[in-house]
Amino acid sequence: MASRIHPTAVIAPGAELGTDIEIGPHSVIGPDVRIGDRTVIGPQVVIDGVTTLGEENVIVGQASLGNPPQDFSYQGEPTRLEIGDRNTIREFVTFNRGTVKGGGVTRVGNDNLFMACSHLAHDCEIEDHCILGNGVLLAGHVRVEQRANISGMAGAVAFVTVGAYAYVGGMTRMHRDVPPYMIVEGHDSRVRGVNVIGLERGGVIGDDMEALKLAYRRIFRSGVPRTQVLEELGQEAERNAYVVHLVDSMRRTEVGNKGRYRESLREEFARLGVRRILEGDDSV
Repeated sequence: MASRIHPTAVIAPGAELGTDIEIGPHSVIGPDVRIGDRTVIGPQVVIDGVTTLGEENVIVGQASLGNPPQDFSYQGEPTRLEIGDRNTIREFVTFNRGTVKGGGVTRVGNDNLFMACSHLAHDCEIEDHCILGNGVLLAGHVRVEQRANISGMAGAVAFVTVGAYAYVGGMTRMHRDVPPYMIVEGHDSRVRGVNVIGLERGGVIGDDMEALKLAYRRIFRSGVPRTQVLEELGQEAERNAYVVHLVDSMRRTEVGNKGRYRESLREEFARLGVRRILEGDDSV
């Protein structure tokens, strides 16, 4: 099918548009933007900067994607925003592109839902099948692993990791890494239990579920020092893959600065950003 572009939309020379796309009234597409096939862009959307969208994304309207990072270190470098396939991006959502010091790229995977007014700051990484509720705010360098669900008005400080299948309650302050598979809620945030519903929806059932429930009780409810429990779980012969990931994630958190593992990667991120953006090495 032919693309449908409203006559009031502004498409800059140089923009690359796929086939069978739709662009609504008064939307603005910058010169370094690439949009994949069958993507639908609603009214009054701005997509700028070095931004790539994959296929079959739906941007409902009034979103702003790929504008410069809100960071004093940014000096106009051609940092990037990369968005995968089949994401739904609702009203007034904002994604900023990366900074050189943070690796140079803000990256979004596939099949995610970003509800109204949610925000990704520079250098965030969102994996697949995640949900960000209304008004969720992620500071720079935050990573959200697959199938995490963050409820409305929750906020994460810079360098936090939200683990796979985690559920974060509304208005939660995330100042430390969120363990995978867990329910976290509060200000300050606390682990409340295993995210049974989210795991079941993702196909984690049976022995895997029971192993995670047992690990939760040992780590968070036994009264034994956490480092000791993690060591014991890490040494046990019959190890479950989900428990291994939980233990590895929590060990990284323990060695990270202020409970945020990605804080310890600042120098590595800066090296990657120099190679990607300033030296033009796309192999990293």
